[in-house]
Amino acid sequence: MSVLSADTQQQVEDDLVAEGILTPDKLALAKEKAKESNNSLFGMLVSGKFITDEQLTKAIAQATNMPYVNLSTAQIDTKILDLLPQDIAERYMAVPLGEMQHRLVVAMLDADNVQAVDFLSKKIGRPLKVYVASEEGIKNVLKQYQQHISEVVAGQMDQMEQQDATEETARQGGEAASATANKNIKTLVQDSPISKALSAILEFAARNKASDIHIEPLQDTLKIRCRIDGILREVMQLPKSSEPPLVSRIKILSSLKIDEHRTPQDGEFSIQVAGKDIDLRIAISPVVWGEQVVIRLLDKSGTSLKLEQMGYRGRSLRMIRAGLKQTNGMILTSGPTGSGKSTSLYALIQEIKTDAINIVTLEDPVEYKMQGVNQIQVNADVGLTFATGLRSILRQDPDVIMVGEIRDKETAELAVQAALTGHLVFSTLHTNSAAGILPRLLDMSIEPFLIASTVKVVIGQRLVRKIGENKEEYQSPEIETDSIHKTLKGLLPESEAKRKEVSEDLGYDNLPLMTENAYTLSKGKDSPGSPGGYSGRMGVYEVFPVSEKIQQQILSRSTSSEIQRQAQVEGMITMRQDGYLKALSGLTTLNEVNRVAAADIVA
Repeated sequence: MSVLSADTQQQVEDDLVAEGILTPDKLALAKEKAKESNNSLFGMLVSGKFITDEQLTKAIAQATNMPYVNLSTAQIDTKILDLLPQDIAERYMAVPLGEMQHRLVVAMLDADNVQAVDFLSKKIGRPLKVYVASEEGIKNVLKQYQQHISEVVAGQMDQMEQQDATEETARQGGEAASATANKNIKTLVQDSPISKALSAILEFAARNKASDIHIEPLQDTLKIRCRIDGILREVMQLPKSSEPPLVSRIKILSSLKIDEHRTPQDGEFSIQVAGKDIDLRIAISPVVWGEQVVIRLLDKSGTSLKLEQMGYRGRSLRMIRAGLKQTNGMILTSGPTGSGKSTSLYALIQEIKTDAINIVTLEDPVEYKMQGVNQIQVNADVGLTFATGLRSILRQDPDVIMVGEIRDKETAELAVQAALTGHLVFSTLHTNSAAGILPRLLDMSIEPFLIASTVKVVIGQRLVRKIGENKEEYQSPEIETDSIHKTLKGLLPESEAKRKEVSEDLGYDNLPLMTENAYTLSKGKDSPGSPGGYSGRMGVYEVFPVSEKIQQQILSRSTSSEIQRQAQVEGMITMRQDGYLKALSGLTTLNEVNRVAAADIVA
């Protein structure tokens, strides 16, 4: 919406009160909060959940005499979506609704901005009939562009089959050589159906923020799955005949051998979607029914993630920041592949990055490009491994070193030596818990006294799905209430007098009291934009500093469970406990936390 006049704002306020959407008391409270936080009143009304975005949009449309349409649950036909290209729709937050008297009917977020409407009309070369819609409604329709990918790809497959039929006819007519040449060209030409189909699959995955694409050959079909928010979801199934040209096209783009079908191959190439450069890492393996392709998507556009935005709270956040104040030593993070370890390291760098220090990273691959950080890409083909790269880094006068992963004894030894010689070192290891990091270093033949003297803070993490915007509250059943009691025993406040103190200590606002009654939890509503009621992911963490007692345990080569138990005694919040606290705050669900975080060791 454009900036509203004072008279129009007053008219909107009066209409909201007159229609019973907002009471005078709530309006006064919203004004007071907006003034305290230096925010706009309308922004506070929506963010403070006094009214919905849809109600506010409708009220503003009425006050400005603009035609209004509610698109929050609308389903737009794919033929209508084709009237306005997706990139233009996203750029101008405008979606097509149909045609009327030779004009294109669109709904816009900024419909009363005459200049924007005129610019859009010239851009698409058609006169417009404009309605106003809420941001939620516009986004609902934008998602539908992505949801008819199957139809797009199916159309390209039909075209490809028609071409194959034409070539077969030519072959039967005695033109076999010409037909073979045409078939080879088909996988190379940018405008070929298989190229368009692959582009549609890649664009769908990128726009839906998928981390991986799995192209899996079955006996009679080719299955396409995408890993979105950590969960694999089937996107479509293609005819078996599409497998050879699709795999060949990927091999060509990745500079791999097209005629090699017996051994695994790895490659890479890049694409651009919605103005973002995305690197694709390709892994092709022979399987029973053909060749499986797994594509890892890496957004290279950079990020400004902060520790709080990633889900670090309370004690964990304080421990990490205390470790970052050290001038030397190691901060290590652990977890399985895809648990966000590298993103945590980037957030740590973001936290301390200044012109006063030299930060050098060694990564495989470089997932985010960061201004002011010297990032080195590992390249084993030319001898640039983690170990050789780390030796080079130590001659570059670094203050902070980030090693993407400690994989072997040599890299571990060099990282420890770097920490001993006055550098702050960040790195990751593949272990199941934070406590597992220390015995893992022992397994790499690092001396216990070196581990005890260099490792300052260890982090364990997993990613859980967040509840989508459309959610509802419910009272926990007995089984969930018992699980909360067992997991959060001794953490939740037991009296009203302790509530504020405990909430501040743990970093979660207004925690419930430890009670035998039910707790208020949230769950999302299943929708195309929030499958299963979830949308996006965040971390659950366990963090502890290496205290004197834990140092003694390292020297005596204690097991990870013994170290974990001691860390809990010293106040560590476990991943499961952190997840349960997030569930009580309405951010995720207990089922999601239980899926990724194991039961805690009893201290």
